[in-house]
Amino acid sequence: MASYSFQAENVQICVIMVGLPARGKSLIAQKIVRYLTWLSIRAKCFNVGNYRRLETAHPTAEFFDVNNSEGERLRKLAAEAAIRDMFRWFDQEQGVVGILDATNTTKTRRNWILDLCRKRNVEPMFVESWCDDEDLIMQNIMDVKTTSPDYVGQDPEKAALDFRNRIRNYEKVYETISERDLTYVKLINVGSQVIINRIQSYLESRIVYYLMNLHIKPRCIWLSRHGESAFNLSGKIGGDSDLSERGREYARQLPRLVKMSVGDRPLTVWTSTLKRTQQTAKYLPYRQLTWKALDELDAGQCDGLTYEEIENRYPDDFAARDENKYEYRYPGGESYRDVVVRLEPIIMELERQENIMIVTHQAVLRCIYAYFMNVPQDQSPWMEVPLHTLIQLEPKAYGTEVIRIKADIPAVSTYREKGQSAKIKK
Repeated sequence: MASYSFQAENVQICVIMVGLPARGKSLIAQKIVRYLTWLSIRAKCFNVGNYRRLETAHPTAEFFDVNNSEGERLRKLAAEAAIRDMFRWFDQEQGVVGILDATNTTKTRRNWILDLCRKRNVEPMFVESWCDDEDLIMQNIMDVKTTSPDYVGQDPEKAALDFRNRIRNYEKVYETISERDLTYVKLINVGSQVIINRIQSYLESRIVYYLMNLHIKPRCIWLSRHGESAFNLSGKIGGDSDLSERGREYARQLPRLVKMSVGDRPLTVWTSTLKRTQQTAKYLPYRQLTWKALDELDAGQCDGLTYEEIENRYPDDFAARDENKYEYRYPGGESYRDVVVRLEPIIMELERQENIMIVTHQAVLRCIYAYFMNVPQDQSPWMEVPLHTLIQLEPKAYGTEVIRIKADIPAVSTYREKGQSAKIKK
């Protein structure tokens, strides 16, 4: 399977975020970066607030008042610095999609950015998050007051009050996008309605397709490998073996671990089609769905072998996989890149859903974890993901929070460091 990176050749796009504070712009911007990077498309977010904080770390709402000329000057300087760095990134690092994360609430500011992009032959694409859902706005305000760098160390209630006043200052000058000659996507109440205008390239259409699947409601994703299997005990890869006795014990204890983390929230469990994941999820009292796309990486002619056997029979392949594990494809099988491509529908559906638990396999879990944590491709195949561990991911505006819950059940280690043969550890 080919990657999507060839589609982006000779194209540079500036995604310009638009919207009032507490509308999920930063979260959306970070999601776009994660998604495109995961698909091997060079993407980077340039957050104007980060540049502004270099000069004004903890401004009050008055700083954002339209009548505050000094505040306006400093905000403009921050925007100029972010755009300058973005263009430098396009030129020096062959960047493909730069995301300018800021409010950009006035036509004057947007036209200024538009002109700069067109002079550099960069395609401008506006993404506006428009929201009047008070519950969602309040949830975002509560999130910002505890996670935004602007309010570090401040009283949460005072931070929330100041942030509301900041929003009111922006509301005085806010002009929604309506120009018919612009390329834009307008997300109304985070996806309940999507307006698309003048999408002109393949890559823009990919971004639109992704945005149409997004929501920014609070939610968590839980990940777990299947319990220890018979193949794990013997050091073999692939196959469709049953759980070991310790793996079955993990399955019996998993409902308790999940309940501790999930509480009373509704949950849906996804498994692969292979026996070891379904046996692991057997006792979970939630709705369950089976996905072929969640099956383990296909080891082709090496399926059912140990790493020692692969090294002895196919020494060149063993060395080639260590050299570039992400790109290496087993003869008759798959690479990590292939797994990413087949997982794209899973990612799209994950972004549409709220609380989901996935019981899957080592390579697949690495790819999903890499998406949410923005792990570089060359590192993701080497991440250690132990058996009998429940991982909770909670996406936030400024990153994804991770909690790992280890079950008190021994298991073999299936982790192999680069350059080493597998050595099963009891």
